[in-house]
Amino acid sequence: MATEREFPYAQFNFLVDIGAGTDGIKAGFQEVSGLSLDVTVAEYRAGNSKENSPLKVNTIHKLGDVTLKRGVIGAVDLWKLVEEVRNGTQVRGKTVTIQMMDETHQSTVLTWKLMEARMIKYSGPSLSGKGTDVAIEEITIAYERLEVE
Repeated sequence: MATEREFPYAQFNFLVDIGAGTDGIKAGFQEVSGLSLDVTVAEYRAGNSKENSPLKVNTIHKLGDVTLKRGVIGAVDLWKLVEEVRNGTQVRGKTVTIQMMDETHQSTVLTWKLMEARMIKYSGPSLSGKGTDVAIEEITIAYERLEVE
């Protein structure tokens, strides 16, 4: 259930559940990006319309793919999720839940649910002998429906 207030929430307090509970994935995600929904509009004008401009008619909607990033910790749990899709053992999509938390980390203020989600891409870290950055792995998720609570 969404919680409104007068000033914006910080973006750095969130939990991600990929169908195994928030404790099922071994490390928290650093970043969630790509949450989006676009409604496609078709233009239509009847030949006998008195207006010279077309009507805008809603058609289908498109959902953006969501990318999750986290530091490499040596766990292969994300790889196994992608492997399920690749091998055809994931028959139905999962429900992925992203919860934004308040500053105290006690209350959920907004929830995004990605319904019928499947992992479609895994990217390992860029490895460089001269860098000092943390190794980051990422997965990309496609989904069929977005719900916001």
